[in-house]
Amino acid sequence: MDLDNLIVRFQQKDEKAFEKLYSMYSESMHGVIYNIVRDHAIAEEVMQDVFIKAWHKSGSYSAKKGRFFTWILNISRNAAIDKTRSKAFKNSKQNLNSDYFVDTIETSENLDAITDAIGVKKFVSKLAEKCKKVIELLYFKGYTQSEASEALDMPIGTIKTRNRNCIQELRNMVLN
Repeated sequence: MDLDNLIVRFQQKDEKAFEKLYSMYSESMHGVIYNIVRDHAIAEEVMQDVFIKAWHKSGSYSAKKGRFFTWILNISRNAAIDKTRSKAFKNSKQNLNSDYFVDTIETSENLDAITDAIGVKKFVSKLAEKCKKVIELLYFKGYTQSEASEALDMPIGTIKTRNRNCIQELRNMVLN
C-alpha cells in the first residue's frame, strides 16, 4: 500500500493504518526523542504520547505543507523538548548517576545510531561544518536557539539565519 493512501486512512481513524505508520516510524522517532531526553523509558513514554497526539490531530496534516515524516518528526522533537522543560523531568535529573554523563560524553560528538535510522546523517554530513554544528544542536540535541547561540558563541540572529538556510539546503538535497 502506498504511503499517501495509508495516511488518508490514518486521517480517517483506521487503526490498521495507525499500526502500520507506528511500525514504520516508531524507531526513528524514538531515536530523535532519546537524543533529547537521554532516557530510554522517558523516550518511550514521549513517543507513545506523540503517536496519540498525531492520531488526534491527524486532520491538521497536509501533504501540501510537507512530508508526513517531517510532520511527525516535528511533533516528536517538540514533545521531547517540552518534556525536558517540565518540572517533573528537571526534578528527576537532580540526582543523576554517572552512567548518564558517560553516555552523554560518548555520544555528544556524533549523531546517535538510532537517529540515523531515519537516514538523515548522509544528508547532514554533506552540509558545511557551520551547518552541521547548528543542525546537531537544534535538532538532535534539543537546544533552543538561545542555548545554541551561547554554546557556539554566536549572535542569536546568526543562529536563526544559519538554521533557516541550512534547513533549506537539507530540504533541497532531500527533494532533489
